[in-house]
Amino acid sequence: MSVSRYANVGTAVWTAPSGRNVPYLRRRLLPAPGSLATLRTHEVRLGERVDTIAAAEIGDAEMSWLLADANLAMRPTELARPGGILVIPLPAGVPGAASGQ
Repeated sequence: MSVSRYANVGTAVWTAPSGRNVPYLRRRLLPAPGSLATLRTHEVRLGERVDTIAAAEIGDAEMSWLLADANLAMRPTELARPGGILVIPLPAGVPGAASGQ
């Protein structure tokens, strides 16, 4: 299920003063708070990491960015605090995921 967080982000080209074209990824806009449908919650235990939580809860460690989006976290360490409650969202494309319910 590995889907890059940049899968739907377009590319653009910046032309340097030297005339050299430099391709780059456009800015990725985060989903609005509450727009991701919640599957369940997870209480973080001592020693857990965001990638291991994503692997256990979503089935793919590389989807840890989805946990950051759903929990409005800028840094993965914000999500790995023991006792913290994480929202586990439904991945986009799963029936019911578009409603945010």
